[in-house]
Amino acid sequence: MRLNADFSQRVVIRPDNYSWVDSPASGVRRMMLDRIGDEVARATTIVEFAPNSQFDAHTHGGGEEYFVLEGVFSDESGNFPAGSYVRNPIGTSHKPHVGPEGCKILVKLHQFADDDVEQKAIDTHITPFSPGSVPGLTVLPLHSHGTENVALVRWAPGTNFVPHQHWGGEEIFVLEGVFQDEHGDYPAGTWLRSPHLSQHKPWSDQGCLIYVKTGHLTDDPA
Repeated sequence: MRLNADFSQRVVIRPDNYSWVDSPASGVRRMMLDRIGDEVARATTIVEFAPNSQFDAHTHGGGEEYFVLEGVFSDESGNFPAGSYVRNPIGTSHKPHVGPEGCKILVKLHQFADDDVEQKAIDTHITPFSPGSVPGLTVLPLHSHGTENVALVRWAPGTNFVPHQHWGGEEIFVLEGVFQDEHGDYPAGTWLRSPHLSQHKPWSDQGCLIYVKTGHLTDDPA
């Protein structure tokens, strides 16, 4: 399968565009955002777990990075509530399960560098944000390796950012509020992927919280 596999192209998927498909595990369904491969794939996906569902034990051949959007995601290493950011490097394994409220995560698979071996779990609700580069912007760094950087960025209502270019591309998932730029408005649940050397001038009239990854789209994954 090849879905949004040309990383030189800009992609925007809003909640109105979601199309859910069942996974091999009962009670687990997926909204595929990009994918190169079949069941084992380089993939970015929203995964929804029904109450009391579970996924078979598996090994992360290319690493796993996820952000818990709703509910509590659990495995042998602990319980990760909404707002948790977790990295499981290449070669790690687990058997996920969820409780009676169900769970939804944004997950990226098979996208780790071989030498990116730091395993981590961050509860972003209790970790402080720092002032950003313009008034109204605060930032919570989550991970950095090579040219890749991952962070949460909170925009106060009326915040404007300077025009800028994305060296290595940019990927955004809108967690709260509405993110905006000259190309459109992006409500909570929107996923955007902008290619290497793309440009824009973002702002947020009502304020928003976004998950951002930059610097990871310099190479053709195919």
